[in-house]
Amino acid sequence: MEENLNSIAIVGLAGRFPKAKNLEEFWQNLRDGVAGRTEFSRAELSDRIAPDLLKNRDYVPASYMLEDIEWFDAHFFNFTPREAEITDPQHRVLLECAWEALETANVVPDRFDGAIGVFAGADLNTYLLFNLADRKPLNTQNYFEMSVANDKDYLATKISYKLNLTGPSLTVQSACSTSLVAVHLACQNLLDYQCDLALAGGVSITVPQERGYLYQEGGALSSDGYCRAFDAKAGGTVGGNGVGLV
Repeated sequence: MEENLNSIAIVGLAGRFPKAKNLEEFWQNLRDGVAGRTEFSRAELSDRIAPDLLKNRDYVPASYMLEDIEWFDAHFFNFTPREAEITDPQHRVLLECAWEALETANVVPDRFDGAIGVFAGADLNTYLLFNLADRKPLNTQNYFEMSVANDKDYLATKISYKLNLTGPSLTVQSACSTSLVAVHLACQNLLDYQCDLALAGGVSITVPQERGYLYQEGGALSSDGYCRAFDAKAGGTVGGNGVGLV
């Protein structure tokens, strides 16, 4: 049989999605037609959403949330407690999924005979905007710590550093196509022999998660908090939190 040197195999993957802590639960939800939507009462949102906005009939009190984003095994990943506290949840959860993806591929980085690359992207860092930015003014030292813990530029290289991966490490930003572009770049690097294994994907975690959005006629967002892709009833998209790596 002729060997195809352009073939690329997916040997491991990991993900977390609304109402699905792992890929098995996500697949079960797909099979059962379960939406990851969480709906809130107006009372539940009253302490974080402006009263006038909550009263607006076009305000959609629904969200697609990830569970347990506040939990992180700092010791396992060699983070100090302070480092873990100030790190964007997007960085933390993507790092966890990177380990899980390698684990499903039966790859131990320190024993792998080759270079492992990382290609990934993240959403806007709302953890910094709505949580850390309200704290006391930063001095020069903790400004640097805050930057490394939150800037998108450190997303991929942090995974490489923490997991001791020695292949190319590149943060990708191309809006909604970020994860797909990351996979494309990973494939290119594999075919060019820049690495022997690659992690590729993306993460989006916006906080606070308990919030809705204002529907505007003619806009991109759905009027009822549901996204019905390729359906006759499709009426717009919705945002949501999630992580995926292959």
